[in-house]
Amino acid sequence: MSQSSWDQPVKNIFLLTIVAMLFFIAWQIREIFTPLIISALISYLFSPLINLLTQKTKLPRKVSANIIFFVIVITIIVLLVAVIPTAFSEIGKIVSDLNESLISYQIKYASPIMIQNIPVHLGDYIGFIRDSITLDFSPAINEANKTFELIRTTSKGFLWFLVIIVTTYNLMTEWETFREWLFGLAPIKYNDDLWKLYYEIRTVWMNYLGGQIRLMIVLAVIYAVAWSAIGLPGAIFIGILAGFLNLVPEVGPGIAAFIAITVAWLEGSTFVPISNELFALLTGSVYLILNNVKTIYLQPRILGKSVFLHEGIVFVAIIAAVILQGVIGVLIVVPVLASSFIISRYVRNKILGIDPFPPQN
Repeated sequence: MSQSSWDQPVKNIFLLTIVAMLFFIAWQIREIFTPLIISALISYLFSPLINLLTQKTKLPRKVSANIIFFVIVITIIVLLVAVIPTAFSEIGKIVSDLNESLISYQIKYASPIMIQNIPVHLGDYIGFIRDSITLDFSPAINEANKTFELIRTTSKGFLWFLVIIVTTYNLMTEWETFREWLFGLAPIKYNDDLWKLYYEIRTVWMNYLGGQIRLMIVLAVIYAVAWSAIGLPGAIFIGILAGFLNLVPEVGPGIAAFIAITVAWLEGSTFVPISNELFALLTGSVYLILNNVKTIYLQPRILGKSVFLHEGIVFVAIIAAVILQGVIGVLIVVPVLASSFIISRYVRNKILGIDPFPPQN
């Protein structure tokens, strides 16, 4: 008669073998993790809207998710067809005006200026900036309207694009089914613990989303007020845009800075009596100061409080993510770290025989 279960050493061997195989497979298909993470972030971003629609209309969650998904798709298509081409056309005009302004300054400073008997060739530096804008930025604008054509003709890029779209749709509409299947893989006696862990981690991610929204609002107000105080034309709109763009780490702040400095250079201040180039320098300096305040103080403090982590830990985690993982790493490092602490606490308490979910007062 065969044994009903394996001996413990055999179980351990098979467990280690399976873990090793999973790590090997994950390493071999590691390229797919980026689009999957992007899909998870998109579905997570719109999860509150799905829940709100479900609560307000009493529709099944799957129906609400379908409505939200197709509204988003239609909105993106409308933006691509109607709004974005016009926006890129206006950006192209701004770049053209900036280039003409740089040409005039290049002519003005064609001869070197002497600083402490050292010749400084400002014209050469201005020419370098102008060539960079003309050669690098303008073609990007001219080709921006061909994005989908580029994706279509690049088979690999098109396939990853499809993976993101399909995975996002399935996560938004089938998350409850997928969650039930995943929890069903665990022994029944651990189901209660899994649900408690899930709700704790879900709370962390929802709080993190709320923290990001609060950070965007605070930054929008600060940028708008600061730039209005120095007379930047369109300061309120640019400030709101800068706050929103901070949702995209590294890339967003760079775009916001470029827009603000370009407007300052071309338009000047509405009331500060200084030249346009000095005003552009002032605008950029204000932005750099505020951006450092955000990075060092506001971001760690607001996001740390939202997920119950010390602001020092959040600051170090964000900087490490910037260096090691880039944009996606910065977006997810804080809630991932908070979630890992929750799981680590659970494992520790289980090992020590302590109740991992003590009753709350």
